[in-house]
Amino acid sequence: MSIKKIKIGIVMDPIRSISPKKDSSLAMLLEAEKRQYEIYYMEQKDLYLIKGIAKANSLIINVKDDDKSWYDIQKKITINLGDLDVILMRKDPPFDMEFIYTTYILERAENQGALVINKPNSLRDMNEKVYTAWFPDCAPLTLVTRSMTEMKSFLNEHKKVVIKPLDGMGGKSIFVINHDDGNANVIIETLTDHGSRFAMSQVYVPEIKQGDKRILLIDGEPVPYSLARIPSADDNRGNIVMGATVEGRNLTEQDYIICKKIGPILKKKGVLFCGIDVIGDYLTEINSTSPTGIRELDRFFDLNIAGLLFDAIENKIKQ
Repeated sequence: MSIKKIKIGIVMDPIRSISPKKDSSLAMLLEAEKRQYEIYYMEQKDLYLIKGIAKANSLIINVKDDDKSWYDIQKKITINLGDLDVILMRKDPPFDMEFIYTTYILERAENQGALVINKPNSLRDMNEKVYTAWFPDCAPLTLVTRSMTEMKSFLNEHKKVVIKPLDGMGGKSIFVINHDDGNANVIIETLTDHGSRFAMSQVYVPEIKQGDKRILLIDGEPVPYSLARIPSADDNRGNIVMGATVEGRNLTEQDYIICKKIGPILKKKGVLFCGIDVIGDYLTEINSTSPTGIRELDRFFDLNIAGLLFDAIENKIKQ
């Protein structure tokens, strides 16, 4: 008897533009290829609804671990998304209205039979910056507001803060400012668009100098290692794209405490793959959209994180 091939879809940014050595989506696709899944590749522009049916103009592809040529197109095909066994939503932020509309289409696909990772309504609910407010005992003191007055008062009270937009990624538009910084007002004006947009301010955690730790959780359980992203000497941001260096570390006792508090909520909300950011002993972000770090951690510790993820996916498909 022949075994039915699992059909997996992935919604992501253009695959031709990725950096293969560090791309977590490619790590997932390589695992799918190893398991002989049929891979359907899509971008946001390929998705649509007709008579309430979620569909896509898709490419069936094969992938390989080759830095110069990492995918081949086998066939163009229009599909009903609900006919896929699983769909990975791996579109990077910004978390804008186009992202929201995409989750609506994916929710229809979910209703029509596909397992969507991560669950579309949870992607909408769990903003990467704001959702730390659900775990205030784990996070540094945080203010989310449109008010420039509140932002300035928070800065004056706590002397040194981090201010960032709610919809960004990769360290873009993140500022560390002191209360006596002559640019503080213009930074606050810019990020709140003169009081018309929400932004976040967090008390500065000096342990950022030792690294911003990315911890990956699969179905609520942490991988036992973190990827510490250490800012360069001339930058405050622990983001690889901003020049941070990386090293692998074992999880600390406090890391496990944070994961134990967050993990059950992620599991309950259908967030099968999540990356949390921890600076020192403090949770700073919960990344459920397109968390990265797989390939680096695999190399540091000889892991197969995508394999653990796909074991969890296959268990969900069988349920």
